[in-house]
This record gives sequence, C-alpha cells and structure tokens, in this order.
Amino acid sequence: MKRTERLHALSEMLRRNGSRGCSAERLAREFGVSVRTVKRDLAALENSGAPVWSRPGPGGGYGLAAGASLPPVSLSPAQAVALMAAVSAAPDAPYADLAAAGVQKILDVLDPRTRAKANELAGRVWVNAAPSSPRIIRSALEEALAEQRVIRLRYTAKDGRTTTRDVEPVLFASTNGQWYLVGWCRLRNAMRWFTVSRIEQASVTKTACTGHTVDEVGEPPANARPVHARGE
Repeated sequence: MKRTERLHALSEMLRRNGSRGCSAERLAREFGVSVRTVKRDLAALENSGAPVWSRPGPGGGYGLAAGASLPPVSLSPAQAVALMAAVSAAPDAPYADLAAAGVQKILDVLDPRTRAKANELAGRVWVNAAPSSPRIIRSALEEALAEQRVIRLRYTAKDGRTTTRDVEPVLFASTNGQWYLVGWCRLRNAMRWFTVSRIEQASVTKTACTGHTVDEVGEPPANARPVHARGE
C-alpha cells in the first residue's frame, strides 16, 4: 500500500473507531508497518489539517475528532448490502482493502433507518471466501501495477518449484475463482500469469517497466471485461 493510500485508510480507521481511539501498536499491526512509521503517518495527517487527537497513558491512543465525515449518501438497503457482499466475496481482489474502507465510509454516513435495514439484510447474506493473500504482498503488487515498476517475486509454481523473478506487471485478471498478476517475466522473457496466492514474497523495485501493453497478453475470453465496463 502506497503511503498516500495508507494515510487515507488510517484516517478512515480512526474515524470509524470514534471516541474509543486506537493504539499505535494496533494501527501498526493493521497496516503491516512499524509503530514508528504509524506515528510519522499520524503526524503527517495532523500537519495536513486532519483533526487528530492523542490520549497518553494506559488505554490511550489516537483518534479523529467528530465532524470529519462525508456528506449524506443516498443508497437503498439493498444497494448497501450489494457493496458489502461484493467486497466480502473478493478479499483477494486488487485494491480490496481500499474498497472495504470506501464501503465502510459510505455505510457510516447513511441515515440511521437505512443503515439499520442494511445491517439486518446483511445478516441474511453469507460469504465463504477463500483466505486472502497477505496484505503486504497485495499492496506491493498494486503499487507496482499503478506505478508501472518492475516487481521482484518469490513464486512457487504448481509443480512445487520456487523461483525468484523480476516481472513487469501488465494487468490483474480473475478466472475460475483465482486472481492472477499477468506480466512480462524477465526470467522467461515472455508474458506469464502468476497466481497471486502462490506469490510468497513481493517487493517493488525502482526500475521502470519498459512498456509492455495489455494487447500483448492476448485476446481475453468472450465474457471477460474491464471492471469499469457497464452491463447493458
């Protein structure tokens, strides 16, 4: 997760916890960073004008003052549950953490009657999603694709062989319940599909990608489409 995204997610987590606040240790665990990094992020939020408060001593922590919220949002209970279900069913999807934070932000500012109906309806929708990949790996993949930087992967193939490869990310793809990173593998000098759940380590390098395009991946299946496409 890039720092700007982490700062946004951090402010949302503080806002949701309200007057209870969160300890720096809990925030560090949540975002997979050190306590020192969290405290630097909190200072950056405060310097940017966010109403961050701190409470010292045992049981203390950090929070966001009341009033930092979205304007009212108009959604039906069914629409709200549709958002919750979509995010819950795809924990391994790219940018799923940001999607979950966005959905929660929307739910928090619904009018109380709609929110109560949405919560009741949500209890009637069950999801048995597969465990997601570690956040630190997904965040690295997301950053590499967004910034078009080469990513170094430690990857275990289906046959059990483990290799370390430098990959130029081209796109994310989902098929048969699996998420893949599709990219130009510099080890094989060819386009390859990497199952996200088989990636054991991932680190973004400073090397820029050389410009491989989606067209090089080949023709997508007839029923595949970019996520921004709208149904007729």
